[in-house]
Amino acid sequence: MTAKLILDDGSTYEGKLLGAKKTVAGEIVFNTAMTGYPESLTDPSYKGQILVATYPIIGNYGVPDNLIENDLLKNFESSKLHLTAFIVSDYSADFSHWNAARSLSDWMLENGVPLLTGIDTRSLTRKIRDKGTMLAKIVVDDQDIDFEDPNERNLVAEVSIPQPETHGDGNHKVVLVDCGLKNNIIRNLISRDTTVLRVPWDYDFNHLEFDGLFISNGPGDPKKCEVTIKHLETAIQNDKPIFGICLGSQLLALASGSDTYKLPFGHRGHNQPVINTLDQKAYITSQNHGFAVDETTLNAQWKPLFLNLNDNTIEGIYHNEKPFIATQFHPEASGGPTDTEFLFDVFIDKIKEYKTK
Repeated sequence: MTAKLILDDGSTYEGKLLGAKKTVAGEIVFNTAMTGYPESLTDPSYKGQILVATYPIIGNYGVPDNLIENDLLKNFESSKLHLTAFIVSDYSADFSHWNAARSLSDWMLENGVPLLTGIDTRSLTRKIRDKGTMLAKIVVDDQDIDFEDPNERNLVAEVSIPQPETHGDGNHKVVLVDCGLKNNIIRNLISRDTTVLRVPWDYDFNHLEFDGLFISNGPGDPKKCEVTIKHLETAIQNDKPIFGICLGSQLLALASGSDTYKLPFGHRGHNQPVINTLDQKAYITSQNHGFAVDETTLNAQWKPLFLNLNDNTIEGIYHNEKPFIATQFHPEASGGPTDTEFLFDVFIDKIKEYKTK
């Protein structure tokens, strides 16, 4: 079965439709990773987006099964697929891997997400790079719909949990604000002797007893999370350690009085180089975001912690005096493969110092 990919500049591509057979619309973005599609497709940060894989061969190692570990799906970043559609150049129907349980197309069909293959994704990526992030739609059986900009919605509210949950049973109590988090954040925290109290994006956590505050990644425009920003404005008046990742970094910046802006392309995929402004060490990171912190709006108490070596955008911030840090990239991901996972240790060390005081 064929389907049409239509961009908001009028460009049209035709490909073979696998997965769910339905017409969808969203923001089209690309990911430069060679591997990791099970993780990307279950990353809530892709909510509302049509994802293009720049690496041509996709599906060759299938999809793992639904093993549960520590009350979480072991092989995925959340319990379902959040993206709107997936576009690949050369889909491999024959898969081979020691932990593969099903094909990529079957998995996407189960989750109701279209998979479009046979598209010249490198030409498509060049077009997006020339124009910037675009709106697109996949039209099936001439069932046309309007273009839709998902960033006009509060996507965080769509992917966050409805009620608080507890994970782990460690000595350090961490409140984790779920703005669309990846499961590996929880895994990294509970492996470091923590009890994680996971709360919804709009939950007022300031009345809780905890040792440290963690703000997760998530999709869309951070300015839509007005309630979360208000709660963070209260939290940063205290001295409890805070760590933010991706959207969490942007929310922390907004709470401190800084501004954010929409990137023309976004940073998505592996092999994104950043440099630590404190020691000038460079790291290879994994990223997935479309917004960034405006460095010119940082007040005197906040400084850039990491900078992107490709475009010099802010990749992290820190407070001059208080134990507050945030990164735009994902230290819980396998970008280097674990180059920046030490930041979780930094956070836990700050918690230990705070508890000692």
